[in-house]
Amino acid sequence: MKLIRIHPDDNVAVALEDLHAGEALEVDSVSVVAAEDISRGHKIALRSIAEGEPIVKYGNPIGLARTDIAQGAWVHVHNVRTGLSESAEYTYCHKEYAKPEVEPRTFRGYRRPDGRAAVRNELWIIPTVGCVNSIAASLVRENQHLVGGNIDGLYTFAHPYGCSQMGDDHAQTRKLLAALVRHPNAGGVLVLSLGCENLTQEQFKAELGQWDDRRVKFLVCQQHEDELEAGSELLEQLAEYANGFEREDIPASELVVGMKCGGSDGLSGITANPTVGRFSDRLVALGGSTVLTEVPEMFGAENILFSRCADEAVFEKAVAMVNRFKEYFVSHGQVVYENPSPGNKAGGITTLEDKSCGCVQKGGSAQIVDVLEYAEPVTKKGLNLLSGPGNDLVSATDLTAAGAHLILFTTGRGTPFGAPAPTVKISTNTALFNKKNNWIDFNAGSVAEGEDLDDAGDRLLDYVLSVASGEQTKAERHGAREIAIFKDGVTL
Repeated sequence: MKLIRIHPDDNVAVALEDLHAGEALEVDSVSVVAAEDISRGHKIALRSIAEGEPIVKYGNPIGLARTDIAQGAWVHVHNVRTGLSESAEYTYCHKEYAKPEVEPRTFRGYRRPDGRAAVRNELWIIPTVGCVNSIAASLVRENQHLVGGNIDGLYTFAHPYGCSQMGDDHAQTRKLLAALVRHPNAGGVLVLSLGCENLTQEQFKAELGQWDDRRVKFLVCQQHEDELEAGSELLEQLAEYANGFEREDIPASELVVGMKCGGSDGLSGITANPTVGRFSDRLVALGGSTVLTEVPEMFGAENILFSRCADEAVFEKAVAMVNRFKEYFVSHGQVVYENPSPGNKAGGITTLEDKSCGCVQKGGSAQIVDVLEYAEPVTKKGLNLLSGPGNDLVSATDLTAAGAHLILFTTGRGTPFGAPAPTVKISTNTALFNKKNNWIDFNAGSVAEGEDLDDAGDRLLDYVLSVASGEQTKAERHGAREIAIFKDGVTL
């Protein structure tokens, strides 16, 4: 099979392998001859398309023809333009789909005293200000002897913020870092401050709220003659506490899994993203939770999600989230459709609508039960939407802060980064899986080669439960652990 027509209404098909000019092809009883060479992941016109007519993929318009497009022609940025604008009206038209039947499953995780589950038992150092990043790194380097037994690792998450910030930026930094301190995958946390920054220890403690002083320790570097010695002593205490946790059987219903894509290509919405969608439906059917973010990559595909909002209150929150992000673009003098990236385009994605329709496939078909603000924790079982940008590291950090135990990251181009939560890389094509096997954990390219999406979803569920039980991702093995904090305002 060289072509796939995703929806019966589509007037384009996607090449599953490179096509050559003059090659005769057939898909869904439609015969077409390639008018030119067309790369894998790119689109071919199944019929003549007039100038101004919608280009239809996924059963949705993904743009408008710039010129007349002949049958068999390559359909891409040279002959397609976006149909998006900064304003849109939305109406709640509820749809509900049957959940898949899934047998109860468990994973081997850690049970915290507050009842929450965890998939890792690590020691984390959280700098409240970028000035102490090097001290945090030294503490990690000099205390690796604490790792072992029931302690899975010792990490810090450098960032440049915590000082010279005002208003919403200052509040977002404080909120994000406090959310990381609360994350269940951290069995012990050292909060590391300098002592003269805007984000004072008093502010941070107020943001954090209640904490267990066996699990969370604080160190202000300016108050100690030798901050490395003082920090090491605190880490010893945290390690003694954290080492008391052991893995046990926990129902899969307690998992929270974030969903993200990056370096997408023309197969993302056909293989990897729908595979994640099948996984999401299965985890939700088990009583678990999934989280979808990247609001700008919902533009043009909002109604696919909005129709599945569980009620009008959730719908209104979802509309408000999308409109706020559009206002964010406009307030900075930017158009909402300045996307996809050069790498996306090289992989076959033509417009933001094209990218968005593929992106939201990760949400499967489950009902949307809640819409969360940036770094707000998941509290409702099921599929959640989370406010956040499309940027890979910013949104993956956001998913971690929302409480995701691990993150599924689909990619057609490949990327080595990792969030604080275990980050599973899922390839859209087998060639990438084979080429970058040191980055990629799971191959969904097999779907383009004939694997049924339901089978791929079952396979991904099995793998996720293995990771939740302790199997390390490639990013974990390489020590890829990073954060990025959403910033919008003035730096003093």
